[in-house]
Parts: sequence; structure tokens; C-alpha cells
Amino acid sequence: MDRILRGIMRYRVLDRAIMVKQFQEVRDNPVPKAIFYTCMDSRMIPTRFTETCVGDMFVVRNAGNLIPHSQHFIDEMTSCEPAGLELSCIINDIRHVIVCGHSDCKAMNLLYKLKSKKESNIEQRRISPLKSWLCTHGQTSLNKFLKMEGDFDKPMIFTAETPQRKFVAYIDPENKFCIEDKLSQVNTLQQLQNVASYGMLKKRLEKHDLHIHALWFDIYTGDIYYFSRRAKRFIIIDESTYECILAEIRRYYS
Repeated sequence: MDRILRGIMRYRVLDRAIMVKQFQEVRDNPVPKAIFYTCMDSRMIPTRFTETCVGDMFVVRNAGNLIPHSQHFIDEMTSCEPAGLELSCIINDIRHVIVCGHSDCKAMNLLYKLKSKKESNIEQRRISPLKSWLCTHGQTSLNKFLKMEGDFDKPMIFTAETPQRKFVAYIDPENKFCIEDKLSQVNTLQQLQNVASYGMLKKRLEKHDLHIHALWFDIYTGDIYYFSRRAKRFIIIDESTYECILAEIRRYYS
């Protein structure tokens, strides 16, 4: 708390006036452009690495950047993640849903261990809310990952905006990342499929009025990757790829 209080005092001196001005500019008519789902990991600061400002986007964070599939909600929607989809995509009419995973994700590291029946049995889930969360909402990602049997030269198939709109993904074709990071990338792509499972988004997705994207952040290098459906893989966003990625987005997602 000492550290937080010192930070607040520093904010009052250095940043408060600028932020108040931004609040006043968007107070009566905020126009966010995206909703950004990412992990609650303390090293993830999405507004900083995207250089976004007050009013630019909604941000939802949880353990493992998971968006529960709609099949888990039969009578009532009882989760923050789909509520965020309604608030942003239905009430505020945003056009872009972004899911961002990252390297060394503690939730994904644990999900990988949950392939063991001993770690994921009912007794474990009853005493561990985190294991229960991951077993319930991360199991599809884990199953797809394990189905590869370690052979990531093979393509993976995901669906996105509609069941008919499938895309191919090659996970870490250069074999740069550890096995848990590969799972993190699979999990990030699986969330696109989960987002599209909500009936309230169906018409907008079918009309190409709402778009779903995947990013992946490498904690240790600070590099950010965009999943290119044209390239069928995560590609680093840098000076050499920026124009190509931008052209893809303008062609297919604008």
C-alpha cells in the first residue's frame, strides 16, 4: 500500500491534469473502438503497450484470458466476460474484439499440468478456484493442444466469426517458444471461437460488421504478435511487418 499511495501522489503531480482533460473530452460521448480481453498477469499492461488513451477501449482481464463458451450459460449469463461482450458489442456498438495471450502465463502453465488426472480431479477443483476455472473453461484449448501430440508442423483448424469461416493455424513454426507458450497461443486462438458462440453477436458477425482478432505478447522481449489468417500464424508486429498486417486488416476487417 505504501507503494500504491506514493504512486497516487506522483500521479497527482505528473499525470492528473492530463487525464482530467482526457476525461472531459470523452465524458459526454466516449467512443471506444474495441474490447480487449487479456490476462490478469501483473506484467501485462495493455493500455501501455498499445498506447491507448482514456475512452479508447474496454478491457477485461482474468486468469488465462479466457472467454467462456456460451454452452456454459443455459438459463442466465453469470460471468463478466459475456457481459463485457454485450456492453461493448451490443450497447456500445464497437467493431473489434481482441484477445491477447502472453508468454510465461501462470494460468497456462497450470493448465498444462492439469492434463494429469491427479491434478484435475474433483477434489482438486473443489479446493482450488483457479483449477476449477481452468478445467471448466480451458479444457477445450488443452484438448486441442494435446491432440497435436507434440507435432506442431501439422496445421490446426479453428472457427471464428461463423462455423463456416474456418482458418488454419501453424503454432510456433520456428519452434521459438516452450511447450506451455505453445499452449498459450492455442488457447488464445480458441477464444475467438468462444466469442463467436454467443447468439447476440451472430448477425453482426455474419454481416462482417464485427471482427475478432488475436494478439500474443512475449513478456521477456516486449514483442507483440498478431495472428494473421493470411499467413496462418502469429507474426511479430514490427517495422518490417506493420504495413503488411495493416493491409490485411484494412482488406478483411474494416
